[in-house]
Amino acid sequence: MRLPLGLVLLLLPSVFASIARAEEPLQLKLDKTFMSLPESAEETPAFVEADQLTGKKENQIEATGNAILRKRGQSIRADRLLYFQDTEDLDAEGSVVVEQAGNTMSGPHLLLNLDSGAGLMTQPVYFIAENSSRGRADVMHIQDAQHYTLENATYTTCRADDEDWLLRMRGLDIDRKNDIGVAHHAWVEFMGAPLLYSPWMDFPLSDRRKSGFLAPVFGSTTQGGTDLSLSYYWNIAPNFDATFSPRVMTKRGVLLNNEFRYLEPDYAGELHLDVLPTDRLANRSRSHVSLMHAHNLGGGFSSHLNLNRVSDDGYYRDLADSVTTTSQVNLLREGTLNYAAGGWNATARVQRYQTLQDPAAPIVTPYARLPQLTLGSQQRISWADLAFAGEYVDFSHPTLVNAQRLVLNPSVSVPLIRDPAYYLTPKFSAHSTYYSMSANNAAALPNASRTLPIFSLDSGMAFERDWQLFGNDYLHTLEPRVFYVYVPYQDQSQLPNFDSAQADFSFTQMFAENRFFGSDRIGDANQVTVAVTSRLLSQQNGMERLKLTLGERFSFSPPRVNLVTPAVSTNRSDILLGASGQLTDAWSLDGEWQYDPNQSQTQRYNVSARFRPESGKVINLGYRFTRNTLRQADISTQWPLSHRWHAVARWNYSFQDRRLLEGIVGLEYNQDCWTFRLVAQRFTVGTQQINTGIFVQLELNDLVKVGSDPLQILKKSVPGYTKLNDKPVEKTTQVLR
Repeated sequence: MRLPLGLVLLLLPSVFASIARAEEPLQLKLDKTFMSLPESAEETPAFVEADQLTGKKENQIEATGNAILRKRGQSIRADRLLYFQDTEDLDAEGSVVVEQAGNTMSGPHLLLNLDSGAGLMTQPVYFIAENSSRGRADVMHIQDAQHYTLENATYTTCRADDEDWLLRMRGLDIDRKNDIGVAHHAWVEFMGAPLLYSPWMDFPLSDRRKSGFLAPVFGSTTQGGTDLSLSYYWNIAPNFDATFSPRVMTKRGVLLNNEFRYLEPDYAGELHLDVLPTDRLANRSRSHVSLMHAHNLGGGFSSHLNLNRVSDDGYYRDLADSVTTTSQVNLLREGTLNYAAGGWNATARVQRYQTLQDPAAPIVTPYARLPQLTLGSQQRISWADLAFAGEYVDFSHPTLVNAQRLVLNPSVSVPLIRDPAYYLTPKFSAHSTYYSMSANNAAALPNASRTLPIFSLDSGMAFERDWQLFGNDYLHTLEPRVFYVYVPYQDQSQLPNFDSAQADFSFTQMFAENRFFGSDRIGDANQVTVAVTSRLLSQQNGMERLKLTLGERFSFSPPRVNLVTPAVSTNRSDILLGASGQLTDAWSLDGEWQYDPNQSQTQRYNVSARFRPESGKVINLGYRFTRNTLRQADISTQWPLSHRWHAVARWNYSFQDRRLLEGIVGLEYNQDCWTFRLVAQRFTVGTQQINTGIFVQLELNDLVKVGSDPLQILKKSVPGYTKLNDKPVEKTTQVLR
């Protein structure tokens, strides 16, 4: 924009008069419509504000005293601004501050072209709002509003008065368009001491994904020795990425971990391929392959793949670093084709498993389903609910009896009362099963069939009242429920068993028509279940403060179809008592007690409590007991020891086996811009095998993690664990002087 010098000189008397009459600074708007200025290609106006405006040579304006220029969402402040209208050049001196979208840079002198955005600033101090990072340099070269190059620069996310860590580099390229910083000949200093050097490194300026090397991870385990991983993340496209993670184990060799992920509108999935070419301890090559894929085929059709394979039975026991992974026994290999539309659903599945055997505790390999076909439907016709469930399975096993099984199970239920406070629903179904025997039939089992009618009647009521307790307003409910089931007895001892198991006695099972999982056993029943539930709901927010449930099942004749022989044949079941709820904002409780009235003894109970008054403070207490089978205590915590120090721990012990299942002890130190973690873990990976790991990690916020990462272990092992430095970045427009 051009402003003729003569016009500026004509304005000067009124400018000075305005300054003399008022304390507020004068604002001068320079655009092509103001005072009929000549036409300009630049459509965005520039606004100049200062204590004093002076016209210099032709097309030059000098602003002094609290001078501010605003243009394109960018503001430039300085003690003195010299603006060249014909070239769009700006010369700013004295306490220069450039601000745009919360990002600032300040220095004693700035040369900038407002049209191209190119320029230079000496001795800059910069602040990046995306991650609250800042730094200094000798010189900043500005290519445009999104790209900067700094000489002899520093970078940190620490506060200005607490520079615990610094990244010092000979050169720093900042790409705000892609939120990437690239450092050349860089040293990472921690507490003034050099920690890492790299001739080249890049780091994110926000949470946006980008390609590059991730921080190295190193540690030590008893199974692999000293452990070092260096990962490279490849951001192929917005919907494709890959991670390559060589893992060096001094005792075993180099494990190559590779992950590829993809996401499209109609399909998504991820592929893992891990290879250890030569395991020096096992003296063989080892590998792991995993593929998960989901696909929407349209028209109600979809498909899914879940394929998993490892090279040997001990792969996870030797190479995994958590209890969850090492406890895997049956690896699923499955492909499905699904259909759902118009109240109908169908599935075609091919399924088999790779079973990982522990020599000290061998197990039976599950049956393969080659294939499994299911068909189901639920329809409302007038006053009745109609349902159908059908299944065909070809069970295959290398050593056990093979067979084909067909199940047909139509049902009809009639809700006689539909009021929310009352319900009464009779239901009738017919369960038909057909078997055709095939290979490995050593017992010469004949082809067989079984058809059983099943009748049930479900009824209940819900009473409510307002209740004031301890000065708080609650909604108190009382919900009795009665459930009756009748299934005639039929001898099923000669039928094969492919997928049935006796269900654990629980509140869910008490209201089920069959006391077995699967379709190979249908339990005879002439029984009624009586239960009552009471809830205490907060009137303020609807939170369930307390829930108590008591129930028992009574049989008019003792059940005769069993997979597990009952200790006592009786018409009374065990009594179940359950309690759960968010007792206070900090305390929660969950427990269940199973009592045998026939033998006057407790059969099973489990209780867990959690105290979590705020983020970073949690105590989990748990105990599980099953008569003659299980006695386990589980205690875990994350708790502050001081303002900066936190302790983390877990103790999971089996009194039945007299051994520690998992133990964790650790310390965390959380500073404003860095966190230090020291964690030791010991866990069981087999009946006679224990693994121990030490994790030491220093995390410099938004830059690098040095050491072995214990976060996944802590999140899995300590429910309610909080990553102390995982806080949202606060945007700020603070100017750094």
